[in-house]
Amino acid sequence: MQAEDKKEVLLVLSPGFPANEGDTTCLPAQQSLILSINKAYPSLHVIIFAFEYPHTTESYSWFGNEVIPLGGQNRGGLARLMRWIKAWRRLLELKNKYRLMGLLSFWLGQCGLVGKYFGQCYQLAHFTWILGQDAREGNRYVRWIRPKENSLIAISDFLTKQMFRHYGLLPEHIIPNGIDPLLFEPFTGRKDIDVIGVGSLIPLKQYTIFIEVIQAIKKDFPSLKVLLCGEGAERENLTALIRQYDLERTISITGEKTHPEVLQLLQRSKIMLHPSSYEGFSGACLEALYAGAHVISFQQPMDGWIRHWHIAENTASMKVITRELLLSEALDHTPVLPYTMLDTAKNMIHLFTR
Repeated sequence: MQAEDKKEVLLVLSPGFPANEGDTTCLPAQQSLILSINKAYPSLHVIIFAFEYPHTTESYSWFGNEVIPLGGQNRGGLARLMRWIKAWRRLLELKNKYRLMGLLSFWLGQCGLVGKYFGQCYQLAHFTWILGQDAREGNRYVRWIRPKENSLIAISDFLTKQMFRHYGLLPEHIIPNGIDPLLFEPFTGRKDIDVIGVGSLIPLKQYTIFIEVIQAIKKDFPSLKVLLCGEGAERENLTALIRQYDLERTISITGEKTHPEVLQLLQRSKIMLHPSSYEGFSGACLEALYAGAHVISFQQPMDGWIRHWHIAENTASMKVITRELLLSEALDHTPVLPYTMLDTAKNMIHLFTR
């Protein structure tokens, strides 16, 4: 078969990927990107390598895209090395079978490592999308990968600065996170949730501050209704803090919800409080904006102003902003759409075709 007759394929390397089409909580932004690529480039075949999750090694189809799971389960040492060798062999098989557009790695970690050296060995374009924790200090993979700036894509202005600050690398490309407006059902109900939090209940997200903010403003809003939507290791501690502040009738921890359920809750919410100590570019915050909620966070992802996104300098400032928004009798809940995932997909593929 001549090279021009072979099917064109984009290889995506990711630590994890949904185990099936109903697994909506696993990396929703990455799911949306793949589906947006499918929509914008229907003739392009996408094959996803999932290094750690799901915990299987049987390939499967996800909305028409082939997924090759390596079943890593976060095992290190020799098991990790064997996983990389297995990935390399499968990549080589695909190189011989298809006409490869290139490789796109999610996070500057093991996927970026395998993708960089495979691309270099076989003269294939390779880009790494820097998504969050990988731009923090102490990422040993940066030293192993030795990436070039023109191979790096930052998801936000904030992460571009973090990469330069910690590694002296200035990613040449910035392709922001986006959302798919078509995922939202028409909403005609009431905004009956005053404040919502969405995310994993882990120390990084700082939901103790979320609870402290609610405790501080509760006296001004006796009928305040608050939801904390997520699951994680901090749930027990957060439940105890809610009990300590006598907020059991004010704050409800919902546990993990499906992605469609989260979107519906956001549409019912007036404010999304996001006190995370570090964030690349929160997809949940973007979804909240399009759902008509105001967002309050410590982290500012982009240098430019985003309507209805309020940046708090500290916890005291977060309390003030939350109180002022809730006191506003004419709070604007018009949907805000800073970036679409379809544009993100087009900008991503453009890097491989220029």
